[in-house]
Amino acid sequence: MLSMAYVGEIAALVTALMWVLCSLAFTAAGRHIGSISVNLLRLLVAFVFFTLTGLIFRGHPLPTDATGDTWGWLSVSGVVGFFFGDLCLFRSFLLIGPRLSLLICSLVPPMTALMAQPALGEELCRWDWIGMAITLAGVAWVVLERREAAPEPATPAGDGTVPDEAPPSSHRRLLIGSLLALGGALGQAGGVVLSKIGMNVENFNPFASAHIRLIAAVICFALLITALRRWKNIFAAVRHTRAMALLTFGALTGPFLGVGLQLLAAKNTKAGVATTLMAVAPVLILPFVIVLYREKISARAWIGALVAVAGVAMLMLGR
Repeated sequence: MLSMAYVGEIAALVTALMWVLCSLAFTAAGRHIGSISVNLLRLLVAFVFFTLTGLIFRGHPLPTDATGDTWGWLSVSGVVGFFFGDLCLFRSFLLIGPRLSLLICSLVPPMTALMAQPALGEELCRWDWIGMAITLAGVAWVVLERREAAPEPATPAGDGTVPDEAPPSSHRRLLIGSLLALGGALGQAGGVVLSKIGMNVENFNPFASAHIRLIAAVICFALLITALRRWKNIFAAVRHTRAMALLTFGALTGPFLGVGLQLLAAKNTKAGVATTLMAVAPVLILPFVIVLYREKISARAWIGALVAVAGVAMLMLGR
C-alpha cells in the first residue's frame, strides 16, 4: 500500500538515479565518438528497447493503439522536451559549462508547477513549495561546489544529453549560454506538462507514451543531422564497439528507463513535485564520482546533499 501511495515519488527518484547512470555511460561514449553521434544513437538504441517492450508486454511493437490526440500531444512533447530542450541545453553546456547550466535548470520544477496549474489544474500546497525550495537549494549548493579535481561527468539534461566542458566564457557567451539554458529549462518543463496532457487523453501507458515522444525526437534529430551533413560520423560511430556498448547501457538507463519512469512519475504525482525529485541527480552522482573518479567531495557538498535529502523527505511526507 505504501509503495502504491508513493509510486510517483519513487519513480521520480529512480529516474534521477537513471540520469546519473546514463550520464556516466554517455560521457565515456562521447569521448570516443563525439556528442552529436551520441545524441542520435542513444535515441535509436532506446527505440529498439521500447519496441521490444511494447511487443512483449502490450502486444504492440509500436504505440499504434494510441488515439490521434494522444499522438499529437506526445509528439509535440517530444519535440519540445527531447529535441528543442536538449538542443538548447547542449549548446549552453558548450558555452558556459554544465555547472552554471545545471543551476539554471533548477528553475525546471517551479516552471513546471506554474505551467501545470492552468494546463492540468494542479495546485501545490504550501508544504510542496517549501519542500521544492529546500530540495533545489541543496541541489544548487552541490552544483556550485567548485572542485579542483578533473571535470565531473555532466548530468544529462532531462533526457540524457551529454555536454562537453566549455572553455572560460566571455560576457557574450555567458549571456547567450544562460539564455539557451533557460530555453532548455522551458523545454523540459513544457515537455513534462505536454506529456501529462497526452497521457491523460486516454490514460495511456507511460512507456508507450515515451515511445511516441522518442519517435518524434528521432525524426527531428535525423533531419538536423541531414542538414548538418553528419551521417558519415554516425556510421563511423556505429563501428566503434566499446562506444556502442557504453551507449547501449546509457540508452537503457536514460532514454528508455529514465524517460519511461519520468512519465510514470508525472502521471502519478504532481508535475512540479516529480520534476523536483528528478532534480536531485547532481546529488546522487556524488558517490559515483568518489568511486569512479576518486574525487574528494567537500563538506559543503555533503551539507548540500543533506539539505536536498531533507527537502525530498518533506515532499514525500507531504503526500
